[in-house]
Amino acid sequence: MPYQVLVVEDSRTFRHYLKNQLQQAGFEAVFATTQRQAQTLLIQPHTFFCAILDYCLPDAPNGEVIDTVLSYGLKSIVLSAQYNNHIKEQVLTTGVLDYLLKDNATSVAYLIPLLQRLKANIGHKALVVEDSPTIRRYICQLLKKQNLTVIEAENGEQALALLTTTDNISLIITDNDMPKKDGISMIQEVRHQYHRNDIAILGLSASNDHTLTAQFLKAGANDFLYKPFNQEEFYCRIHHMLNIKDNVKQLYKMANQDTLTGLWNRRYFFANIPTTKTWKNIAMIDIDHFKTVNDTYGHDGGDAVLVTISKIIAAHFSEAIVARFGGEEFCIYYHGDPDVFLQTLELVRTRIETLTIPYRKAHIKVTISIGVTYACNSLDHLIKQADDKLYLAKQQGRNCLVQ
Repeated sequence: MPYQVLVVEDSRTFRHYLKNQLQQAGFEAVFATTQRQAQTLLIQPHTFFCAILDYCLPDAPNGEVIDTVLSYGLKSIVLSAQYNNHIKEQVLTTGVLDYLLKDNATSVAYLIPLLQRLKANIGHKALVVEDSPTIRRYICQLLKKQNLTVIEAENGEQALALLTTTDNISLIITDNDMPKKDGISMIQEVRHQYHRNDIAILGLSASNDHTLTAQFLKAGANDFLYKPFNQEEFYCRIHHMLNIKDNVKQLYKMANQDTLTGLWNRRYFFANIPTTKTWKNIAMIDIDHFKTVNDTYGHDGGDAVLVTISKIIAAHFSEAIVARFGGEEFCIYYHGDPDVFLQTLELVRTRIETLTIPYRKAHIKVTISIGVTYACNSLDHLIKQADDKLYLAKQQGRNCLVQ
């Protein structure tokens, strides 16, 4: 189900505009035209992701709706038809996420990417490294409002220890002047293990040293801010870094994953497996009579078979590298006991043999043939060996494993 967004807006034209924009972005808008209607919706059981609030409403002309909605613990973005710096500062101190102008097309266009960022942040984990408990608490509060999971460290040494024991940290916010290990030294050590695209780092400092920006960036930080910082700028920097990180990750997937099945492609396979002469398990798998499947059920039916077979192979070889080489052919690299490899391959073969794949009103049955090799040789040579064994499996009647 799409995420629900509470929109409190009295303008029919703007409601219609927001409804279309939110639907296109995968959100469901639930509308109220007054503060009273909004409160009625909030009293009832709801699953609102966040709220978009018009600052001036018929029954709440001075932003009263903001406190009402925030009292229900709902993250909120405020829209206003007029820019007033004093009002903007007052609104931001209430704890809303942002303050945007309605009469500015560029500003309104920022709204949807902001919601998408908030949605994407649910999958991100941030590490805050700051020796001041007060400042650390403040930064953590800002990040939690952005749907980020937050963990804390008092200094660089503690932060490095947390990195070794905590999975999936994608963002680090760090001060510089800290006991035991300063921020710049910590960043240099982090970069020995993690690329800028793996973990984004924002450096902070209250120092008057104007060379710190360059020092942080050269040490490996993605960005830098002097303290005290503006909340809006802080959020903009965080969003910018995470957007770049997510875009790089998406581009990496597009370049290295098969679009249909989600398996790795040939590019990834050859880039991530030792090509030198070492002991390796390699298996080549081919779906038997796949052309007949396509001819009988069409390419959509063939795609359904490919997706199902891919899921089964991937589920049985979660510790291996499984790639779709093209068409109906797959390759597996397994770094482990060759007997376990053979047993698991045979398990996959018999699982597929007994499988019925539903497609529209039909039920498709397929089998696979497997060629396997285990030897100390180059990757190209082992793939050729496994492919030759696969050819023998086809000659022996298909639906079998040849080693």
